[in-house]
Amino acid sequence: MLHAERASAELPTWYPSWARALAEQYFSGTASVFVLHGNVYDLVPLVDPDDDGAADYGTVPDFLAEQLFGRWDLVLHYDLGRGLRSFAGRSEKRLKEMVALATRRIGDLSTVKNDPAIVIGLLDLLVRDNVMAAPEKRLKIAILINQASFLFPAGEPGRTNFAAAGMLVTLLNWATSTHVKHLEMACVLIDERRSDVSDRVTGNPHVATVEVPLPSEAERLGFLRDVATRDKNGSANSDWSRMSDYTVEQLATLSAGMSLNDLGTLVRAATRGGPRLDSKVFRDLKKRLLERQGQGLLEFIEPKWKLDTVIGHEAAKQRLRDDAALLARGALDCVPMGYLLCGPVGTGKSFLAMCAAGEIGIPCVMLKNFRSKYVGETEGNLERVLSVLRAMGPVMVVIDEADAALGDRDAEGDSGTSSRVFGMIATQMGDTRYRGKILWMLLTARPDLLPIDIKRQGRAEVHIPLFYPFEDDELRKMFVVLAKKLGTTLREEDVPPVPAEHKGLLSGADIEGIVARAWRRSLLSGAKVVTPESLADVMAQFLPSTQGMEKELQEVAAIIECTDREFLPRAIADQVQQAGGRGPLQQRLTRLKEMVAQL
Repeated sequence: MLHAERASAELPTWYPSWARALAEQYFSGTASVFVLHGNVYDLVPLVDPDDDGAADYGTVPDFLAEQLFGRWDLVLHYDLGRGLRSFAGRSEKRLKEMVALATRRIGDLSTVKNDPAIVIGLLDLLVRDNVMAAPEKRLKIAILINQASFLFPAGEPGRTNFAAAGMLVTLLNWATSTHVKHLEMACVLIDERRSDVSDRVTGNPHVATVEVPLPSEAERLGFLRDVATRDKNGSANSDWSRMSDYTVEQLATLSAGMSLNDLGTLVRAATRGGPRLDSKVFRDLKKRLLERQGQGLLEFIEPKWKLDTVIGHEAAKQRLRDDAALLARGALDCVPMGYLLCGPVGTGKSFLAMCAAGEIGIPCVMLKNFRSKYVGETEGNLERVLSVLRAMGPVMVVIDEADAALGDRDAEGDSGTSSRVFGMIATQMGDTRYRGKILWMLLTARPDLLPIDIKRQGRAEVHIPLFYPFEDDELRKMFVVLAKKLGTTLREEDVPPVPAEHKGLLSGADIEGIVARAWRRSLLSGAKVVTPESLADVMAQFLPSTQGMEKELQEVAAIIECTDREFLPRAIADQVQQAGGRGPLQQRLTRLKEMVAQL
């Protein structure tokens, strides 16, 4: 299909977005070497999915050989497993023609030793001969290199052996050659993770990198209409309604973030004697498939509660409810890019984040530890995670202990990994195309340790400080709710007054621990619920944590970080005003850091 004189607008409209992006780069004459990364091992349509009859799906190399390079003279495919071979997709006739042509121009490929240095050397001879050939004898040549990171791995160039360095230089010579760009020649490197491919390739201005995203809703719908509603012969199949509670249209919407391979797994589970695809089966399958898609770096969470479950923090809850209403109305421009929940440990930051996701009614994922001890692995992990998140939207992303997880632009001692991780996350958080689609929820007890780039407006825009409960009414309600969470019951009137010296010092975890101990004592005495006597005894004996200086440091940091005065409890707001504003608090924070460091 690709011809230099054609306009990219003439490409079939059903082509995937990545294919159109590759074609535009080629048509512009700016690149003849490309790196395809991302969802490169998924299925792609090989013909127009909207045509009557069953659509055909294949691999990315199949699509390149049959569509983008479908009229070129010679398409060569190489990977370390299968060696160098002619590649024509499903056309046997075209394959025979290519084999004959390759034999005349290169030699019998079946006898070529599967040594990367030898193969790249042969391909370089082919490229140079084609450049030097008379115009009427020049071939249209495409070279597809699968699993490219095994040939051009990331790493310091000075540490590679001579053969590997020679292969890299040869590839870059193709990329920078004006002669190659003026001919109908292209080289496409295919690998799942861009970070695994040498920076000398991906960072070269003459090499175009194109991400293959996870399928859009329209692409998922086309696939589902084909595989779920047609039988093996391609004829209409009306049995789908007996296998699933969902129509294909509903399933296409609900399956955001899933690959076509995953959707095929889901459909086969329903059509091959598996359980009916009801809400529970679908949730379990989607959770498992999405976590696998994120390579175990994302934990899919289904919120069980809404904001009504949260005790206290009224201003914060109202803000989150209002944003949920705006999101439901589609007013995405008014929704913040992200939130920062901060405050001392045990103030319920994680619980509030889960309840906020339940209130908004969108999927929620927890970003797990994506760091690795291997060079380049961390960036590759994060690259994969961000790709899944972009496809899942709308989604809430919860990052606990954000000050430790996100790294720092100025971090040293890890070969620049932390700096690159920070840059990748900061760039994604600030991408306004995903406003209302990816909601970031950063949780930390030490917001002062977060780089200012992450906390600025346009990224984590709304900073909500959380504090320990102080009012009697709020404390009693927390005792009742946490008793219910533990599986027992407790009446507000049975909660004894909290000692004055403990007010403002009891975290949610402390209160849950008190209730748990009281219930244990009640069960041992023969009662079935928490008794007022056992709760009073435990309360009288309980001693809060003595880490007062660290707690004050975290509280002061949260007050300074607050972006809206309404989030501060009245007592704390009055204290800030009496202290002369946040300036003196900043000085107090500095002194606390020094004192804590000396402990």
